[in-house]
Parts: sequence; C-alpha cells; structure tokens
Amino acid sequence: MANSMKSAEFLMESRLRDAAHGSAQALFELGVAYSTGSGGIEVDLIEAHKWFNLAALNGSEEAMTCRAEISDEMTAREIAEAQNMPAPGCRQRFAARLECLLTICGPVGYWAGVAPLLPL
Repeated sequence: MANSMKSAEFLMESRLRDAAHGSAQALFELGVAYSTGSGGIEVDLIEAHKWFNLAALNGSEEAMTCRAEISDEMTAREIAEAQNMPAPGCRQRFAARLECLLTICGPVGYWAGVAPLLPL
C-alpha cells in the first residue's frame, strides 16, 4: 500500500511539473486523474475541467471532448469557477515577467507601453 501511494504521488508530481511547462499531455492526464479519481486523488470535476481546459488551450482535441463530457455533469457556477482558476505557476510567471519589464524599461517606460492598452 505504501509503495502504491508513493508511486501515485510521484506520478502526480511529475504530471504537475510537466504541466507547469505547458505539456498538453500532462495537462490532459491531470484532467483524467481528477475526473476519474485515479492517481490517489478524489474526483473533483472543477479541477478536472480546469486541467482539460488548459490542455485544450494547448491543442489537445481529446481534452476538448472530455471537457465537454464533464461539463454536462456540472452547474454553470462550477464551470465558471473552473474557468477562473489560475494555471499552475501563473502568478510566479507573471511576477517574473513584470519584474523583467520594470528592470528593462523602468516604471515610466513600462507604464508608457501599457497605458495605451488600458480601457478608458
């Protein structure tokens, strides 16, 4: 039992690591794990929808099909919650990019580049 739990944990960690690097297959596999309760985790359709959505955005047609299938079992509120969940590492990547832009352009140069894009 302990070995199977360690194997499941390792598998989930490797999927999460690969997903953070944009692997559509890893994103899809996380969706499958959450939709079926495999890999030592409980079924969570909101999490599954999030992972299938991210995989679909990375080109997985299989994820598009699975996302549509589980959407039939979800409320509109649950789907909205899944769609608003951040991608893995999103906040860290955004903060790093912002820091890089501020370093290169300086605060005035950064806002001068962003200001025209902001709605009035």
